[in-house]
Amino acid sequence: MRALVLLALVACASTTKGVPATYLDSTGLPDQWTGGVRLLPLHTPKGDFHVWTKRVGNNPRIKVLLLTGGPGASHEMWEALDSYFPAAGIEYYYYDQLGTGFSDRPDDPDLWQIPRYVDEVEQVRTALHLDRDNFYVFGWSWGGILAMEYALKYQQHIKGLIISDMMASIPAYNDYATRVLEPAMDPKVLAEIKQLEADGKYDDPRYGELLLNNFYTQHILRRPVAQWPWNVQHAFETINTKMYQLMQGPSELGATGRLAQWDRFADLHAIAVPALVIGGKYDSMDPAYLAKMAHEMPHARLVICPNGSHMSLYDDQEIYTLSLIQFIDDVDQGRM
Repeated sequence: MRALVLLALVACASTTKGVPATYLDSTGLPDQWTGGVRLLPLHTPKGDFHVWTKRVGNNPRIKVLLLTGGPGASHEMWEALDSYFPAAGIEYYYYDQLGTGFSDRPDDPDLWQIPRYVDEVEQVRTALHLDRDNFYVFGWSWGGILAMEYALKYQQHIKGLIISDMMASIPAYNDYATRVLEPAMDPKVLAEIKQLEADGKYDDPRYGELLLNNFYTQHILRRPVAQWPWNVQHAFETINTKMYQLMQGPSELGATGRLAQWDRFADLHAIAVPALVIGGKYDSMDPAYLAKMAHEMPHARLVICPNGSHMSLYDDQEIYTLSLIQFIDDVDQGRM
C-alpha cells in the first residue's frame, strides 16, 4: 500500500475493538508490585547502567514503546497520552533513555552516539519481551530519528512504526529552517538571536526569552509559554543540556551538533513494516518533506495536523491522538 495522505480532520472515531478484559490486570507481571515501573539493566561499552521504564495497561497484542525527544528530554513529554491510550486498550511504556529523567546519568559524551542508542532500544525491547506480534515503536522528534534507525536495523521485531515530527534528514531540516522559518521571524529578533549564538551566550536569559516567544510558541507548542502544561515545562527545565547541546545544538532553530549531517532519506524504502508519519502544519519540520518520507516507505500513512506544530500532541491533541489510535488499530486488525 502506497502512502495514504490524511489532511484536515480525522473523519471518524477510533474503531479499536474495545479494552481487553485484562487491561487493568497486572497479576503475575514482573512490575506488578511497583505499579508498572522497572529499572532495566543496560550494557554499554562504557559500563553497565540502568534505564527507567513504566508500563501502563496490559494488552498482549499492542505494546507501544515511547521514544522521547531532545536528545536529553524525559518521558514527561508523553504524559497527555494517559488521557487517550488507556480508553483505547493500548498498552504503552514510558521510557527514559540513558542520561535522561529517572535513568542513570553517566557523564560521558562517548555514549551519545546513534548506534549505541539503537542498541539500547534493542536491549529494552528484549527485557520487556516485546516482539513482532505486538511491538510498536513510537518516536517523537529526536525519538523519531532513533525510531527510524532502529527500524532500519531491527524491523524484524516490529509490528508498527510511528515517526512523529521528525524529518529523515537534518540537512533538509536545517534548510527548511533557513529558507522558510527564519525569514518569517522579525528580522531584528532573528539578528539578536544570531548575535547571541555567535557570542556563545546560549545561557543568557535573553536568548531563551527570544526563542521561546518568537519561535517556540509558533513552531514547537502554539500557546503562550505560561499556558504550556506543567509536565512539558518541567521536561524542558530538566533536560540534559549537555547531551542536547552536543547532539542538537543550542536550540530547535536548526541543528548544529553531532546530528548535523545525519541523513537516512535514501534508506526509507527499506522500511517495510506498517508506518505512520505524523506532524503539524506549523511544525519546525517541513510538512511537505514528511509527505515525501511517507511516500518512500511501501506501507506508510501520512497525517498532518492542521492546527499542530512540533508538539501536536498538545496543540492539536484530538486529531493527533485519534490518528495514532486509528493507525494502531488498523495495523492490529490487518488493514495495513
